[in-house]
Amino acid sequence: MSYTSKPSVEHCVTTFDEFVRLADYLFMDTLNGDPDATEDGIDHRSRQVFSGHYVPVSPTPLAEPEYVTHSSTFFNELGLSDELAFDAEFRQVFSGDLSVAHEPMRHVGWATGYALSIYGTEYTQQCPFGTGNGYGDGRAISVFEGIFNGQRWEMQLKGGGSTPYCRGADGRAVLRSSVREFLAQEYMQTLGVPTSRSLTLYVSQSETVVRPWYSQDSHATDPDILVDNPVAISTRVAPSFLRVGQLELFARRASSNAHPRASEELRMIVSHLIEREYKSDINQNLVFADQLVELAKLFRQRLTALVANWLRVGYCQGNYNSDNCAAGGFTLDYGPFGFCEIFDPEFQPWTGGGRHFSFFNQPNAAEANYHMFWAAVRPLLKEDTEALEHFDQLRRGFAEEMQKQLQKMWAAKLGLTGYNSELFKKLMQLMTHSEVDYTIFFRELSHIPEDLSALKKSFYSKTSQELDEQWQSWLNSWRDLVAKDGNLAKISANMKQTNPKYAWREWVIVPAYQQAMQGDYALVRELQEVLSYPYDEQSQEVEDKYYRLRPRALFNVGGVSHYSCSS
Repeated sequence: MSYTSKPSVEHCVTTFDEFVRLADYLFMDTLNGDPDATEDGIDHRSRQVFSGHYVPVSPTPLAEPEYVTHSSTFFNELGLSDELAFDAEFRQVFSGDLSVAHEPMRHVGWATGYALSIYGTEYTQQCPFGTGNGYGDGRAISVFEGIFNGQRWEMQLKGGGSTPYCRGADGRAVLRSSVREFLAQEYMQTLGVPTSRSLTLYVSQSETVVRPWYSQDSHATDPDILVDNPVAISTRVAPSFLRVGQLELFARRASSNAHPRASEELRMIVSHLIEREYKSDINQNLVFADQLVELAKLFRQRLTALVANWLRVGYCQGNYNSDNCAAGGFTLDYGPFGFCEIFDPEFQPWTGGGRHFSFFNQPNAAEANYHMFWAAVRPLLKEDTEALEHFDQLRRGFAEEMQKQLQKMWAAKLGLTGYNSELFKKLMQLMTHSEVDYTIFFRELSHIPEDLSALKKSFYSKTSQELDEQWQSWLNSWRDLVAKDGNLAKISANMKQTNPKYAWREWVIVPAYQQAMQGDYALVRELQEVLSYPYDEQSQEVEDKYYRLRPRALFNVGGVSHYSCSS
């Protein structure tokens, strides 16, 4: 099973004027704007938004923007010339200055509101007004939507300045979190995990903001110092940025009759979701109720497959609320995320996340988000009892579908044609007791070794003779099963396309953003290259540097093994 894909290019856009001609604003053209908004987008103070699907907002430009990096791979996929990243007008737009925009591109961007649910419980207290009408895109502003090689993409500035949803914050992102998000999106894409994409990253040469962070080698749970950080804007791209929380917001308004068009706006946003994310998979000739049933089925497939992929590569979202759950079924919002190094089912990089959002609990969090999706869309089916029953069956079957996806994934990681419960449970016990590195262990296992000594490279601690004997017994049982399934060389090759060699290791990322804060972006670009080929055998130099266990000195260090905020 291979998780990599290759882009195709039909035409190369070389100038800003050519880029602008690709603009096509379906979101703003077909949905409702906030009737209380300003036309010029000068709407940067926290306030309540009572209706409408979006608020026109002008981003706040970076002072003296400087190029850090761009995704050459994604530029190529979109049909954009690499030179565009260095074009003065293109840089202005994607560092927050829309003054150079011209028709058909617009001079304002847009921000959206959404609701918050945590594990199926609705919350409003995170909204400064206590109503939920002030919760949404506080520092993410979409500035462009267009058709690239036949596919629609939305481009959004992360750290583009304050919006009505800023809740009193400055709307900025620091270079540290921007580097993390840019590299993480690139990495997840090359892993074959559905994700929002990285386009560009620019940093201000003069603007800074103060944020709490960890002092050098701090073992504190929470940040213990204030750091003056360079301000940056990263551009993330997706077919849309529609979230489950957005559907919830309009469902809440409809159920409370918040305004005369509340029910209509719910139907509009769900229809728009189908158009943006599921058009090629849902027959547009079906009646609307049947389209909603298909939507529920397809979203369930995507969501369960996504979370299985997260576990496959060791990813933990950290804070998988409904507002961080893309309704298109891909990874969104790289805030308090992390990748598991020492195997721990309860791995949680975010100190505020709790066990319920930990590594192996992500399937449960996903089901809670699916439940809120189901509850938000369900009122649109109240007139069709047959469709409603099918819709409810899909909700009831979520856990079973999730298990199928997980078992399929674990079988693939182990090179087996089918899931073996007893073998898997024993492996989990051994991995936990032996403190193995999650990525290195499965990569070494992909060589299908006969002896345990080959796997010891992935062990963080010495093991007893008794534990070693248990390991060898497990290894023998596993090899017997693999051998029954066919050609070992072919199975090994497939396993190496399922189990990456190069992992996201926070202690490797930290020096990259620290150097970037001093104006040196070489390590950011080096990591971008290394993480672009996570399944490949790379040079010996790369292997020595990046295919190794975390140094003991970096265990339990704030900002490396855990963090309380993402900035």
